[in-house]
Amino acid sequence: MRARDKAAVSALRTTLAALDNAEAVPVGEAALRGGSLEESPVGAGTTEAVRRELSEGGVVDVVRAEAAERLAAAAQLTAPAQADRAARLRAEAAVLLRFLDGPDPA
Repeated sequence: MRARDKAAVSALRTTLAALDNAEAVPVGEAALRGGSLEESPVGAGTTEAVRRELSEGGVVDVVRAEAAERLAAAAQLTAPAQADRAARLRAEAAVLLRFLDGPDPA
């Protein structure tokens, strides 16, 4: 990817973050209430939880949601002063949708 393609870089960074968030394990209410010190786990890595693995369909859903979010935000930007921002959001959505649809048959 070329360094000058700022729309693609921005879209991919935020989508990777969204995928990372989707794989996070939800914190239960019981985990938020601390136990006694004697019951605390001891040792390196004992407090880390195994992350969820998204299926291919789950990944596609997250990427489509990110693209839809950008298109919806671009549609809200109707003022002439916001035209550049709206165009950038549409370009980011196009990058994400291109990953889902595959390469252009050329």
